[in-house]
Amino acid sequence: MTETIQRGHYFYAIVEDKPGVLYNLLEYFQGTGVKFMAFSAFPIGSGRSQMDFFPTNPEAFKAAAIKVGLELVGPRSAFVVQGDDTPGALVHYHKRLFDSGINIHAASGVTDGRGSFGYVIWVNPEDYDDAAKTMGLE
Repeated sequence: MTETIQRGHYFYAIVEDKPGVLYNLLEYFQGTGVKFMAFSAFPIGSGRSQMDFFPTNPEAFKAAAIKVGLELVGPRSAFVVQGDDTPGALVHYHKRLFDSGINIHAASGVTDGRGSFGYVIWVNPEDYDDAAKTMGLE
């Protein structure tokens, strides 16, 4: 697999942090045929969680979210990196951003157990265009 980095556009929603909320939403989106490039969920306190959805088809996702009453914020921007799982596969992205003085606000990654990885990099919105140039996307 060739390593790729692309602009990722995501939407987020704040939901109750209780059993079944995530399951019900994912099951609903499965039934609509909506697919995701990436997904993240984490607690934000006071019984609430934030869910970040990176849909492959943003318009279909938005339409489905409206039907279920999910209040979305976005689209927002992040970077999605995919490639071969080799030692230090992500170091050069971090170094480029560091050398440019751009802070990584958040990051999340996973390997697939078969030699590939997926990684999401969030930077502050005011740094996004500079980060894209730094990583060779413009």
